[in-house]
Amino acid sequence: MTDQVIAADGTALAVQRQGTGRPLVLLAGQANDHTWWDSTRGDFHPAHSTITMDYRGTGASGKPDAPYSTRLFADDVVAVLDGLGIERADVYGTSMGGRVAQWLAIRHPERVDRLVLGCASPGGQHAVERSAEVRRALLRPDAAETLADLMYTPGWRAAHPGPYRTLGDASMPAHARKHHLRASNEHDAWDALPRITAPTLVLHGEDDQLTPAVNATLIAQRIPGARVHVFPGARHAYFEECRPEASDLVADFLARPA
Repeated sequence: MTDQVIAADGTALAVQRQGTGRPLVLLAGQANDHTWWDSTRGDFHPAHSTITMDYRGTGASGKPDAPYSTRLFADDVVAVLDGLGIERADVYGTSMGGRVAQWLAIRHPERVDRLVLGCASPGGQHAVERSAEVRRALLRPDAAETLADLMYTPGWRAAHPGPYRTLGDASMPAHARKHHLRASNEHDAWDALPRITAPTLVLHGEDDQLTPAVNATLIAQRIPGARVHVFPGARHAYFEECRPEASDLVADFLARPA
């Protein structure tokens, strides 16, 4: 079911809710819409209703030509929860969605029950960024192929030829892509991470070159009581390549009593 919620600044946000049970908000990566979660959201439906959104600038949401930020995206999530009449939810964010989820838990702790942060970084000067070689490769004409290689191992790609839902929303206008890139690049929650009170699980792929895996440890060291799990040999899209292990791990974490 697709709904529309209006953000504080009047931007229309497309929202999708599936399943029944305790609400679980799933937050996608940079420049992606809700289809990022198409292959895995059903894994959580035995216990949860899953809630996704098209970030502003993507999918069926509004695409204002104005600065975006991970804090703004977090405020948009609050607007979604308000629009659906949900007081509290579990939250699972991957890639830029993990950065957005950080601010959601920091600025709106009363809205977050349990928190899962996947293939994310704390941002700012303390984060370990991708190499200059990777940055250059993402600027080449074959950047889509490079991104697919950063997401998945060659063996997994050979067995799963796609199409992949994690390579960006092709319908995005140029200004929205620019604003998404800046929002992700300017994220810096380092000083605020110790304020997170929600039980937190941090997940990462061991061979992630898009967001190096050491960032998982950095995040977990800043959040009181956070747990870490690293998937051996996996790249950025561990949640697909390591399914169902990753989904089972998340489901088990979310099911534990507080």
